[in-house]
Amino acid sequence: MNVHTQKFLLDGPVGKIEVACDLPDGLREHGSAPRGIALVAHPHPLFGGTMDNKVAQTLARTLVQLNYVTYRSNFRGVGATEGEHDNGLGERDDLRAVLDHMRAQPGLASLPLVLAGFSFGTFVLSHVAARWLEEGQALERMVLVGTAASRWEVAAVPQNTLVIHGETDETVPLQSVYDWARPQELPVVVIPGAEHFLHRKLHVLKRIIVDAWH
Repeated sequence: MNVHTQKFLLDGPVGKIEVACDLPDGLREHGSAPRGIALVAHPHPLFGGTMDNKVAQTLARTLVQLNYVTYRSNFRGVGATEGEHDNGLGERDDLRAVLDHMRAQPGLASLPLVLAGFSFGTFVLSHVAARWLEEGQALERMVLVGTAASRWEVAAVPQNTLVIHGETDETVPLQSVYDWARPQELPVVVIPGAEHFLHRKLHVLKRIIVDAWH
């Protein structure tokens, strides 16, 4: 993603998990305190999804700009992450292992937490967040892009979740996201003319997130 990305392997439930961590400029150069920590979940691994997917990278880059220490990890069977695709079930345990690692780092344990996902990653992350909140853990915010509501059972999310979707998404029709969001009374931010992977619209995605934080 950039020259400041640190990659490492973490012990997970079924083997190693490949993780990338990006540090905000202030923390890296001056040791100033970050605003919080963030975890980004990538799209479907059986369709080429990795933590280096452009939407996942944009989410990570934007959160770093907002001064969050930001982690991404590859799902099972992707890159150097061991194990086999588990339809979003084992992947929840893997993301939780990454979360626990993040919380164990010096100075990060009590910082606000943001969870951000794209496509399949929104499905996995929604269930990780639900369990996290059931345990009484704090969550500052979620950012869901291309929420995979037409393909998987995406769990209910907190009221301040930022839901962003492409108007012409052919993979996950916008209507299915409305149907998922309606019972929760969740607003949906629609990017006009954008399809699922937000080609040529990533700058708009970034702007929506930054604006939501100000």
